[in-house]
Amino acid sequence: MCTSKIKICIILLMLISTGCNSQVFIKITSLPKDTPENARIFLVGSLNKWNPGDPDFELKKDSSGNFTMQIPKNAGTVEYKFTQGNWETSEGDENGNKLDNRKVVISEIAQTIENQIISWEKTVAKKNTASDNVRVLSENFNIPQLKTTRKIWIYLPPDYSTSRKKYPVLYMQDAQNLFNDVTSFSGEWKVDETLNQLFKDGKPTAIVVGIENGGAERIDEYSPWKNEKYGGGKGDAYTEFLAKTLKPYIDKTYRTLPQAKNTALIGSSMGGLISFYAGVKYPDKFGKLGIFSPSFWFNFKDLNFYLNKNVKKLKSTQFYFLSGTKESEDMVSDIQKIIPILLKKGVPATNIRTKFDEDGTHSETYWSREFGAAYLWLFQKYKQRFSSIYF
Repeated sequence: MCTSKIKICIILLMLISTGCNSQVFIKITSLPKDTPENARIFLVGSLNKWNPGDPDFELKKDSSGNFTMQIPKNAGTVEYKFTQGNWETSEGDENGNKLDNRKVVISEIAQTIENQIISWEKTVAKKNTASDNVRVLSENFNIPQLKTTRKIWIYLPPDYSTSRKKYPVLYMQDAQNLFNDVTSFSGEWKVDETLNQLFKDGKPTAIVVGIENGGAERIDEYSPWKNEKYGGGKGDAYTEFLAKTLKPYIDKTYRTLPQAKNTALIGSSMGGLISFYAGVKYPDKFGKLGIFSPSFWFNFKDLNFYLNKNVKKLKSTQFYFLSGTKESEDMVSDIQKIIPILLKKGVPATNIRTKFDEDGTHSETYWSREFGAAYLWLFQKYKQRFSSIYF
């Protein structure tokens, strides 16, 4: 009897102990030899909006001299990497080049995830790669809907100044990454080089308006709905700016073809989410949507509800969806769930194109590679004149 009680007590103590210590730790067990003696190490990733110097995600030395930090349980699939406080001091691969994001699934189970930092990414001086027909339209373009300003870039076709033609317009998010390596986060899309080459090949080109993201405000402005962990909620105001302030200004100032059928929105990741939402909300303004690696996961339930309740006519809108099959667990499936809703809303199947690549990554390199094909498909009324190499 006494023995049985002792066993029960021991089991209860073990259960209590397990519950109290079911913590998840990130640990770094080795650092590159060139790591500064007093270096501060930070975790940057999907847990903290990719802030490379977030003080709440700084690792501290434990009793063994290893850098360690506790992270939230039940976080699901987490992408991350390490820095010394900024993107210029991000960890690298064995050759000191850019390292792909680490991935781990965080559950309720207690675990310690050990990491080895092989190198710090080599600092390479970036060059100005913007073409002569790219310029800054405004350093501080007014956004009354958000009570702020933003830097706006513009690309004009090579024959803009020597012709009297009117041109289609592409509005693109994250302008820092579109034209110039100097301003890019991790390489540029080469939008100007691609369109300039298409012009040389005799293909139709367009005006491109790039809107820089707001840095720390990017997530808030690129989602119409709030995510409990990451924020959001200013997307309605941002899309109203695109439709009611920026587009009218561009149409008034430049020789454009202002109809929705000649106006595109293109964006990637959170930029893909907000471009899709803006196109659905304002189909009379934006009739062509290039949705690259969209972050539909951010508010999928809200997005699904909005699409089902939306009464705007989308039958003339074109949708080009792009994603790598291994970018995340649910990106491709989320896109596939959206398509039946669009078809139900009257969008012809011929107006929807999906392209899923096994080698596709969540990166400017991938989006740059695919930009030309997406552009040409969206303007498919010229399709018969396009070379097959673009498809």
